[in-house]
This record gives sequence, structure tokens and C-alpha cells, in this order.
Amino acid sequence: MLAFARLSLSLLVSSVILASAALPVESAETELLVLTPDDFDSTTASGVWFIEHFSPYCRHCRDFAPTWTQLVEETEKKADPGIRLAQVNCAVHGDLCRKNGVEGYPQMNLYRDGKYIETFRQSRDIDLLTKYINAHAEPRNPPVPEPPADEPPAAASDDDELLSEVVHREDANPDGVVVSLNEKNFQQTVDKGHVFVKFFAPWCGHCKKLAPFWTQLGSAMRSKLTIAEVDCEAHSALCKQEGITGYPMLYYYGGKGAGKTEYTGGRKFEQLKAFADKVSGPGVQELKYGELESRVAEQPVLYLFLHSPSDKALFKQVVEAANVLFGSPPLYTSSSSSFYDHFNIKPGTAAILALKDHDPTAPAAVYTVAKPLATQNEKQALVDWFIRNRLPSAVELDSDNFQDVMNAPHKPLVVITATSQKDKQQIAKEVTSLARKWRDAKEQVPVVFTWMDADKWGSWLKSMYGIKANMLPRAVVANHSRLVYYDTDPFGEPVKLTAASLFPTINGAARGTLAHKNSENFVERLARYLNAKLIALELYVVNNPWHTAFFAMVGMIALGLGVRKLLAESDEAREGNYYRKGDRVD
Repeated sequence: MLAFARLSLSLLVSSVILASAALPVESAETELLVLTPDDFDSTTASGVWFIEHFSPYCRHCRDFAPTWTQLVEETEKKADPGIRLAQVNCAVHGDLCRKNGVEGYPQMNLYRDGKYIETFRQSRDIDLLTKYINAHAEPRNPPVPEPPADEPPAAASDDDELLSEVVHREDANPDGVVVSLNEKNFQQTVDKGHVFVKFFAPWCGHCKKLAPFWTQLGSAMRSKLTIAEVDCEAHSALCKQEGITGYPMLYYYGGKGAGKTEYTGGRKFEQLKAFADKVSGPGVQELKYGELESRVAEQPVLYLFLHSPSDKALFKQVVEAANVLFGSPPLYTSSSSSFYDHFNIKPGTAAILALKDHDPTAPAAVYTVAKPLATQNEKQALVDWFIRNRLPSAVELDSDNFQDVMNAPHKPLVVITATSQKDKQQIAKEVTSLARKWRDAKEQVPVVFTWMDADKWGSWLKSMYGIKANMLPRAVVANHSRLVYYDTDPFGEPVKLTAASLFPTINGAARGTLAHKNSENFVERLARYLNAKLIALELYVVNNPWHTAFFAMVGMIALGLGVRKLLAESDEAREGNYYRKGDRVD
């Protein structure tokens, strides 16, 4: 106690200033309960709790503060509210917010007896919030419910009708089991869509480790997603037809005409289920104007298709093109005039907006759609645009998203900034700011800005890009499709985290005017080159069997003639059929 009593006055004053700056604006009448890592678990361990996770630097949080204060006041006026409200300051307690799955601010989570129940996903309107907490409150002496009044069913919107015509999904996996597929039932099953398939071999060690998680996934996705498997030892022709080159390989099939995508994420149950939840959700949904901010706060990327209610043919074409996304990022649709006003788009224009980085004010990209898409090239251009814009502008690069970022189909350049754990938060802000500047400059080169924890990935960063611990923070521009990188800007200086250094480096890398370095050594590059040639030869043989047979026959004939000539010359030599020097006539 004596140590605490001797705290300096300056330290106490600084603490008070920092604490007050970190809190949202409060009313004079109501004291808001703010939880910390020390008391969060013990406080929420009993009863129902509705927790707002916020940041004092977030404009939406500051705008929402009066509404939250009003909600707290109205709840605490009740004699038996059955629910308690509190806050967590994510700027001060970021680890607690990450632990609670907070993805944007403000985010409100519901807890019952210390366990997370769900996240509030509706508009942050006081009436909707009040209705929500009343629905989840558990008062000790609940009133006797009144019989519900007869209410007319809500009228279906134009988008509801269009979606019902275009999007139809059968109840998948009703028994919650893994379905075994073979040559007889494979095509019929995957044509229905929403099928997650494991291709495996019984002798494969990794397949054996995955097996219990796969069974667990089948049970978890009951009535949501078909979980299936193919034994490639027993059905080798089917696996060859599907392009299986190793075990296990996991593919998601979107349905007839929607294609398939390989799952390259983690193989633990939680990672598999996270992917399955994404693709099993509704691929296309209607968005109300009041839900815009909450949806953008939840998703790092989403698409919004604005259209006229009469654009039925175009609506169907856009939904079909979006099948390539497999529901991630999600596609929302609306014909509301409020969205046209909000984004300053001419009413009646058919346009798709890519909203990124939790920014509801300005789209990162806009695709104005012709009416209707008349040619296959136009349809493919829309598919390519969906793929090109599916990644956020800035993201932390780790094992969960590595394949999605580094091996993205549109082959973007990737800015990788290696940083120590202690500087990661500051570097993340700088990288995100540069990503937004690049986006606002309307540059055409596809780029993803990332930061990477060098304390965790130090050896990989050193082996791939020559980044050592004493260089941090250090940025490189990587072209992973070619396994090359650029660590020097056009002025001969190491790449810095500034627009003046980084942006010319990105453009120089895209144009090929900068000297690059290889991520692999000579032996690795030679092995990759030879492997590519062998694969190309194999593909030629498979695709041109008659040409291959012809060249093989010509080769055999040439080889036979060569051997015959060699044997003939050898026979002549053995028989002495040559002129000796003494036998010459001259």
C-alpha cells in the first residue's frame, strides 16, 4: 500500500487524462460500466450481458455513444430488466476484444452466464436495440405474455421475389454424415451444389489425421452443407478426372455451372468449420439501407449490386457470375434509391460496388453493368472483376490467409512489411493508411498491402526475402506467382513505408523496369524449371495422344535404324572386311 501511496502526481494526472480520452462521451446522469480483462469473465459469469466493444478513435462509435447511453438509462430504469449492459474499450484492451471475436467497431455481443451467444447484426437504431435486448432478457419474475395480435404478413420486396426465382437451395446433409462418392453418384451430387469434398487415400498419414475432423464437420453442418469424400485408391479414375495430385485435397463445389474451388486453409476443425459456414450461408442477400454500416463493419469486403426492379435478366446474370465467390465475400442486392443517393450514383444505373476495409462511405471499385450481358466475353469480364476485388486492401498476412493472398487467381503484387510484435499495431496503421492512399489514387495495378509478425515468421521472411531481425520494420514488394521480390525502390534506396518510395516501386515492378531478386536459390529454380517441363510434357501427351503415338513410332524407327547400322558396322569389323596398309595397290 505504501508503494501505491508514493505514486508521483504526474503519473496519476497522466493516467486520468489517458483514461478520460479513451472513454466515449457519457451523460452526466449515467455512469457507464466499462469492463477490463481483470473483471470481464467474473462480471459476465452470471446472467445475460449485452457488451459494446468500441474504440474512442472510431467516428461511428462516437456517433453511437448517445444512443448507447440512452439504452443504458432506459434499461436501468426497469425494476427487473433481466439483462445488463457494459462496454469494453478496444483501444486500451485490444487483446480482450480479439479474444471476443471483435472485427469492427462498434460491435455488440450477447453473453449468457459467461458464454458468447451471438453478435448483434441489425441497424444500431434505439428501437431495434430495445426490441433486441427485451427479446433476450431473462427477468427473475417475467410477466405473463399477452396473446400475440394478428399481424398481416410483411409484403415481399422486389428483391425478395427476384432472389426466390434465382436462388434455390435444397436442404443439404439432412443426416449429418459424410457421404461416400464414386463414379456413379459423384456428378449427380456435385451438380446439386454446396458440396465440400475430401479426396484421400487410406494409406496417407495426413488423411488419417484429418478423418476425425471430417466426420465432426459432417455432423456440425447438418442441413447446411453436404460433406463428402472420395477414396482415390478405390476410384483412381474419378480422382484423375478431378485433377487430384496429392492427398488429402479438399474442394468445394458450388453446383452445376458454378465450378469448384480448392480449399487450401488449415486442417483443424475450427478452420474447416469457419470455411464451411462461409460457403453454406446465403450467397446472395437483400440489403436494407439501415443495415449498411453494420454489414460493412462485419465484413472486410462485400459487394453491393444496385439495380432496377425490372432488370430480371441482368439480375440473374450477376448472381450467376458471383457464384465464383462461393459466398465469400458476400453479394448483397438492392434497388433502394437511398443507396443511389448515398454513393452518388445515377438512379436506375445497374452497378456493382466493392466495399472494403469497413468503409461504408466510398466504394473501392465500381463495375457498371451493361444491360444485359450480351457476350461470353462480357460475362467473363464480370467474373474476373469479382475475383480481382475479393481481397481487402490491407490485412495481416498469416497461415490462415496466406494461400488466398499470395496465390490469388488474379496474381496481385503483395506489399509485405515485416514488423516486430511490439511495433505491429503502429505498422498496421501505417500500412492501412498507405493502402487507402493507393486505392484513392485509382491506380490500376492489383496490390494487397500486408504486415507480418517477424517474431513468428522470422525464418521464413529471412529465407524468402532476406529480411533479418536487425532490419525491422522492412518492406518488400513480392510477386509470388514468379517467386521474385523487390526490396529497392527506383532511387536505389531500400523500400520505405512511404508513398514516395513504395508507390514507384509497385509501378516499376508491374512494368518490369526494376531489377528483381529471386525468392529461391539456383538449385530450387532449376528443380522448378525441370518439373515444369515434365508437367508440360505430360499435359501434351494427355491432350495429344495421336501426335504422341506418331512421334513415339518415328523415334522407335529411328532408334531401330541406328542400332541396325551400328550392328552392321560391328559385323564388318569382326569379319576383317577392311583394307590393310599392305594390301593397298598404290
